[in-house]
Order: sequence, then structure tokens, then C-alpha cells
Amino acid sequence: MPVSEETYERVALEDDETKWELVCGRLVAKPDMTTEHEQTTRRLVRRLIVQLPEKAYSVGQNSPKLRVPSGNYRIPDVCVIPDQLVRHRLETFPERLEVYEQPMPLLFEVWSPSTANVDATEKLREYQQRGDLEIWRLHPIERWLIAWRRQPDGSYTEIRYTGGVVEVASLPGVVIDLDTLFE
Repeated sequence: MPVSEETYERVALEDDETKWELVCGRLVAKPDMTTEHEQTTRRLVRRLIVQLPEKAYSVGQNSPKLRVPSGNYRIPDVCVIPDQLVRHRLETFPERLEVYEQPMPLLFEVWSPSTANVDATEKLREYQQRGDLEIWRLHPIERWLIAWRRQPDGSYTEIRYTGGVVEVASLPGVVIDLDTLFE
């Protein structure tokens, strides 16, 4: 029996121990991750926070939920959230689950053995359907990054990096140094 969006929100808010996604009407628990995955995620968050103006952006780690046009709700590993979207949620839905339908400027999925296939296929496709501006997939063990960047016509370019400093096109002045990230 499919789970409604209302039931999903109630479960996600009430369950303190599990990060839930809603996929094709089913509750799907986001699995626990490896140390390598979590350390890379923490390093990304630190690097973004020091470069982004606090009054303009928030950085979420395993938060928020992003609603996909199909009705799925996905949780990226790291997500840069424009502050005006956060303020709007606080003003209109302060006690509701943090969910955004609007495209995000940047989000990351970090490779993990338990989520690699879903991240590379389903989630990537859904983030592109949402119109997220940049979708980055990092592999901390093999030490590479693939960046998908939305173009004015709605298509995405795909660039693979194996080191060096990578500029975030959607956030001018923000860079990620892959060599130090993967140390």
C-alpha cells in the first residue's frame, strides 16, 4: 500500500533515528554510511560554510528533503540552500518537515557502497528533473568528482575531475580543492 505524503512527513518528523526518503510511494530508510563517506561529507560542509555568506546560504548535511516532480522525496548528502527559501519555510511552515521543491544551487552525493547505484542513476535523474543547478558526485576512495551543471536550455554538461581546485559555477567565488579534500 503506497504511503501518502502526509504519512511520510509524520514518520520523518517522529522518527529521530532514521532518515527517511519517499520513493514510489514507499518509505525508504537512508542507510548508514562508511567512515570514508562521512568524513568526506563533513569536510565538504566545513569548506562550504567558510566560503558562503551566512545571511545568504545554509548548508545541510543529510538535510533537507528535496521533492521531485514524481512525488519522491530525496535527501542529498550535502545541499546548499538559499536563505530566502529557509526564511520562507520558517515564516509559512515553521513546524513542518523541511522540504523544498525549488532548484538548489549545489548538492552532493558522496560515493558509498550501499547507495552507489541509486545515486548514479535514480537520484541524478531526479535532481536533474528538479532543475538543480549543480549536482556533484564524489568518490573519496578513487578520488574523483563528476559535476553536472545545468545549462540555459535545461540540459546538463558533465565534467570529470581527478584533482585540483574546482570552481562552483552556481556560487561565484566558491571552490573545492579536491587534493586537500581527499587527503
